[in-house]
Amino acid sequence: MTISHHRISVSDAALHVAVIMDGNGRWASARGYPRVAGHKEGAAAVRRTVEAAPKTGVGTLTLYAFSSDNWKRPAREVAALMRLFRKHLASETPKLVENGVRLTIIGRRDRLAQSLQASISAAEDATRRGKRLHLRVAIDYSARDLLVQAASRCDPQALPDRETFAALLGSAYGDVGPARDVDLLIRTGGEHRLSDFLLWECAYAELCFLECMWPEFGEVHLREAVEWFHGRQRRYGGLVTAAAG
Repeated sequence: MTISHHRISVSDAALHVAVIMDGNGRWASARGYPRVAGHKEGAAAVRRTVEAAPKTGVGTLTLYAFSSDNWKRPAREVAALMRLFRKHLASETPKLVENGVRLTIIGRRDRLAQSLQASISAAEDATRRGKRLHLRVAIDYSARDLLVQAASRCDPQALPDRETFAALLGSAYGDVGPARDVDLLIRTGGEHRLSDFLLWECAYAELCFLECMWPEFGEVHLREAVEWFHGRQRRYGGLVTAAAG
């Protein structure tokens, strides 16, 4: 990624930034720590990123916390992750309310423990008036499964337009409105793939792949990625018209 430096002002249009938070386990293993230590450090990186997002022109931040395929991981690691989710919902919700952040959890909920489902509902209800940032966290999430669900809800007598399908997709994973296009997708950890994340919404997203592991991510990384995004030309299949003069 080549960074072009310019100042980000509050007048910049609010962006939808999505993040695949990869590298927690590898960060921990490289230091001789158990993998769960990486997830704990990753939670600190989430806090830094949420705090930095509004300052860098981000209006919607979607974080990939746990994919539907992650159930294949060792049961001990999965249980530790679920405990971590519940703990941080309890500790971070008051801060989200104070800072005007609305939280939405997207993905399946039926496979989560009842206690975690209750914590999610309570956090969403407490933060529902937040307007400074919309924080969406994907848990037990699979974009392909949700596309199938949305398609199954279509009227068999009429082919839906894109707007209608986006609304069906949003309702399929519990969001409060139509699935919004992603402007910038960031993946840490050095991998270069989407891993079944926001496939519909990333149709025209700018993709930024970073070598740093997620526990190392902070405001500087987010700011540089957003600056890089603003240096891109987004043509959506068309041509850029030269300015007159």
